[in-house]
Amino acid sequence: MRTYFTKLLDSSQQHKQLPLVYPLLIALIAGAIFSFALAPYYYWWIALLSPALLYAVLRQRSAKQAFFIGWAYGIGLWFVGAFWLYTSIHVYGDTPAILSVLMIAIMALAMGLFTAIQTWLYRRFFPETPLTFAPLWVFFEWAKTWVFTGFPWLFVGYAFTERFLDSYAPLFGVFGVSFVALILACALVEILNKRIFWLVPSLLLLAGAWGASQLNFVSEKDEPPLSVSLIQGNIPQDLKWLTEYQLKTLLIYSELTRTEWGRDLIVWPESSIPMFQTDIEPFLAAMKTEAEKTGSAWVTGIPYWDLPESQQNGQPMYYNSIMATGTDSEGLYKKQRLVPFGEYIPLSGLLSWVLPALQNDPSMSGFSRGAKEQKPLMIHNSPLGAAICYEVAYPNLTRRNASQSDFLVTVSNDAWFTGTAGPWQHLQMVQMRAKENGRWFIRATNTGVTAFIDHQGDIVQQAPIDQEAVLRGELPAMQGQTLYTRLSDWPVLIFSFLLLILGWIYRPRKVDVSFKSRR
Repeated sequence: MRTYFTKLLDSSQQHKQLPLVYPLLIALIAGAIFSFALAPYYYWWIALLSPALLYAVLRQRSAKQAFFIGWAYGIGLWFVGAFWLYTSIHVYGDTPAILSVLMIAIMALAMGLFTAIQTWLYRRFFPETPLTFAPLWVFFEWAKTWVFTGFPWLFVGYAFTERFLDSYAPLFGVFGVSFVALILACALVEILNKRIFWLVPSLLLLAGAWGASQLNFVSEKDEPPLSVSLIQGNIPQDLKWLTEYQLKTLLIYSELTRTEWGRDLIVWPESSIPMFQTDIEPFLAAMKTEAEKTGSAWVTGIPYWDLPESQQNGQPMYYNSIMATGTDSEGLYKKQRLVPFGEYIPLSGLLSWVLPALQNDPSMSGFSRGAKEQKPLMIHNSPLGAAICYEVAYPNLTRRNASQSDFLVTVSNDAWFTGTAGPWQHLQMVQMRAKENGRWFIRATNTGVTAFIDHQGDIVQQAPIDQEAVLRGELPAMQGQTLYTRLSDWPVLIFSFLLLILGWIYRPRKVDVSFKSRR
């Protein structure tokens, strides 16, 4: 095997390389176009083309060159793919347009380093093959879920949420889907380079996707589904936290809910109550009474001030939370994953000049993190797993919640990103989480996208965005667990690690030949 890799590398060096500026430009464009593979565009084939271009331009490049090529790709990926942040920074953060763009550019430079380090490692220590490129990519996607609290966005696997490869999701999660897509993308490059034998593993992976689609890990419980109403208040973000608008917000949600009492479950979105529970106890008591009188369960997002914990710690402990009350229903879930610059401002004293409008926003006052192990909400004595907004982007967090629940709920306020791709990318992640865990997901949002998503990850019903709406649907309880729910990301991570170990053992004596030759 060592001889094969050495011959492969030596033969490839017979071709004259293009000046570095060309692969840098190609990588930048390849990264920039990637987000068009995701919602709301759905050009899934770009999720194959984009990494394939990066794989191709890295051929024969030194580790030093690969670092900058990968960085160019990452900069394009994050600047375009996460440009929806501009709306929250400029429009709602009251930051000048030029400074807002500069902040996104700095974010892209920082996040792009993930790909830069990935490609440097690839060319420095491993042979040029899909069997090392794909595992490294998966490891760095996984790293984005925990390094510096994580920014788990723009994964390759999400492009196939409702496409053929998504059948791998209940087995190996989104990283498994990413792995398969990357192998296929790189194999295409190899086939175009007349290494036809890569047709075999490509066809096997496609056949495996078909076989996986025939598996069924979960089934509906033999009990009637819950009748559910999702309330979308459409409260403008610039008014949401104003003291003078708080009463109107409650009136809007109460009026939309008035006709829904008697349904099994009524869900209000994230922070739909823009006050701490301590400030609104009579209202909460009245809602609980109405829910119990009509046989309903009521779930709402609300800022929660934990007074006993505050007294114990000697400082206010605020949580972004979901509470449940009503007939045979109770529970409180505290958000575990907080959004930097969205729910707290790192180094807020030093950065107050950057986002001046957010300094007086109660949602930015410094929420605390909820405990890792929390009980699910109980709805008519059935467990309901919860995720608040950004948390649904973390596969393993949702998996833990799903493992002890019959169905799932996520509440969100994507009004920060109205008119951008952000809410649609967010919805696509919810679809993947439903598919991974074989659970129905209900998503209640302030402005959209409010939806019912079945255990296959398909959108069953969806409310119109940017308007007041009530979405009614049925929510069946599911039983059984997918392989992913049981084993988490470990199978794909261990397999990727083994491939990298084999690649390192059987690498050519000098992997980074072009770098060595220049010394």
